[in-house]
Amino acid sequence: MKDLKATLLTNWNFMRWLRLVLGVYVGVQAILMRDPLSGLISVFFLYQSLTNTGCCGVNSCETPTRHPAQEPEVVKFEEIKSN
Repeated sequence: MKDLKATLLTNWNFMRWLRLVLGVYVGVQAILMRDPLSGLISVFFLYQSLTNTGCCGVNSCETPTRHPAQEPEVVKFEEIKSN
């Protein structure tokens, strides 16, 4: 239960808010238009926003953060001359 509460209440970024707003908007439109497909899309967006999941799972589309303390790898090049 503690983990669920932490997931719901932390790490609210722009994309998470956007999914929540889209889910609510599409859900209201689904009710007004009586469209079950839009209702399913709404549930999908709401699920993503509440569980903080992205495309395929938790942070699966996130790029790894590069820490400034890491030194860049030195690449050695060999010059090749052609005649």
